[in-house]
Amino acid sequence: MNILTINYIIFRVFKNQFMVNKKLSIIIPCFNEEDNIDKTYKRLSGILQKAVKDYEIIFIENGSIDSSFNILKKIVKNDSKIVVIKFSRNFGPYGAFAAGLQYATGDAVSFLDCDLQDPPELIPQMLEKWQEGFDVVYGIRSRRKGSFLRRAFVNLYYRIFKKLSYVNIPLDAGDFSVIDRKVVDVINSMPEHKRYLGGLRAWAGFKQIGIEYTRDKRLYGETKFSMLAYFRFAFENIFSFSYKPLDLISYLAIIVVSLLLVGIVVYFIIFLSYPDIPKGFMTLILAILFLGAIQLLCLSIISQYLANIFEEVKGRPHYIVDDVLKKSAK
Repeated sequence: MNILTINYIIFRVFKNQFMVNKKLSIIIPCFNEEDNIDKTYKRLSGILQKAVKDYEIIFIENGSIDSSFNILKKIVKNDSKIVVIKFSRNFGPYGAFAAGLQYATGDAVSFLDCDLQDPPELIPQMLEKWQEGFDVVYGIRSRRKGSFLRRAFVNLYYRIFKKLSYVNIPLDAGDFSVIDRKVVDVINSMPEHKRYLGGLRAWAGFKQIGIEYTRDKRLYGETKFSMLAYFRFAFENIFSFSYKPLDLISYLAIIVVSLLLVGIVVYFIIFLSYPDIPKGFMTLILAILFLGAIQLLCLSIISQYLANIFEEVKGRPHYIVDDVLKKSAK
C-alpha cells in the first residue's frame, strides 16, 4: 500500500467523520406502494447507517387505498428514525413535498421516490458534494430504463420546459436531490400550490451541482402516472414557470393581422383586375375556421393561467394531515 493510498483512506475517514455530524431528512411520498415500502426502507436504512450519524426518514402516506399505511405502522413501531405523515386524502406530489419540507428537521433534506427508480446508493455521493459547499445537489438522469414512449416524452418535456422557462432549469434533473436547510427554508416560505421542486430549486438559486446516474425502471407495482397525468403535470409546470405561452398569443395576433392586411390588398387587386371572377364561399369558410382555431388556442392558454390564479387565490392548505406516527426514542 503506497503513501497515496494511505492518504486517500485517511482523507475519506475524516471526511466521513465530518459528514456524520450532520442530520439528514429523507422525504419519501407513498401512494399505493405496498410492494415497495419495506424494500425501500431496508435498502435506504442500510445506506444511511453507514453514511450519516443522525437521520430521519419521512414517509408521506398520500391517501393510499391499499395496505401501505398498515406496512408503515409496523415499520414505525420498530424504528424511532421513521416518521409517517398520513394525509386525509391524496393531495398529489405537490402536497407530499410541501408536507415533507415542513416536517423535515435535518440540516439537509433529500427526496426519494418509493419505487426505487432513483438509487439511494447515490445519496452518500450527494452528501459529499453538499459538504464541499454546494447548497443543492441534484441527480441528472443521463439514462433511463423502461418504456421507450415514456422515455421519449420525458426527454422532450425537459427540453421544451428549459426552452420556455424564465428560470434556468437543468436538463434531466428530477426531484431526487439533497438540498441545504437554508434552501428548504426559502422553499417553505413560498405560498404557491404548484410546487414543482425542480423549478423552485432553480428559482431559489444558491450554489448547485448535478450528478449523473442511470434511472432504473420500476421493479414492483404499477406507476401512478398515466401518460395523460404526465401531460397534465408537464403543462402545469410550464404554465407555472413560463410567460412565453402568453407571448405566443401576441405573436399570433400580429401574424393574423398581418395576413389579414395582405389578404385585403390581394383581394382588392384581384377585384380590380378581374371584376367578373366567380365569388365563392370556400375562402370565407377557411378564414372563419382559421380564425376560430386561433381564438380557441388563445383562450385555452389564457384558461390555464386563470386556473392557476383560481387555485392560488382560494388560499386552501397544501395538504391536510390525518395522523402523524413516530416512535419515541428511548
